[in-house]
Amino acid sequence: MRIRTDDEIYRVDAVWLGPPKATFPWRARYVAWGVGIPLFLVVLGVERQIGIGFGFFSTAWAFVITIALTRIITSKISHERPLGAVFSMWLRELQAPRERRTGSGGAASASKIRVRTERPRPRHRRRRRARTDESAREAPNPSDSPARARRRPPAAVGR
Repeated sequence: MRIRTDDEIYRVDAVWLGPPKATFPWRARYVAWGVGIPLFLVVLGVERQIGIGFGFFSTAWAFVITIALTRIITSKISHERPLGAVFSMWLRELQAPRERRTGSGGAASASKIRVRTERPRPRHRRRRRARTDESAREAPNPSDSPARARRRPPAAVGR
């Protein structure tokens, strides 16, 4: 037994051939009419903005341009990919980040690297050193050097 899918239902083009007994000589889907009519108005508006006057030949060329653009747009549209999906995909493509062709920066530089004058010490030694520095500030002794104060045990520093 063979199970048939319902793809044939969707493959049928919803086509309007024109009024009864006066059909058009071409087949156009409803989607094509919905895309073509507003597109024709846009093309006419663009022609006026460019400075092309309203006449027979300008309108005929607008009609030809509209048909060409409508065919291109509707070739991308199907029941699986509706007009809204094609339009949103087109917008996302336009707004997507692009690869930069020009390089940023130049030669490598160490100017942004912070350099400390003292090497980092373990946490428990830092506390001991801080106590030594506080006692040195309170009672300065010219004979004591910082190296000697670091070697001194914490009990000798005085609390």
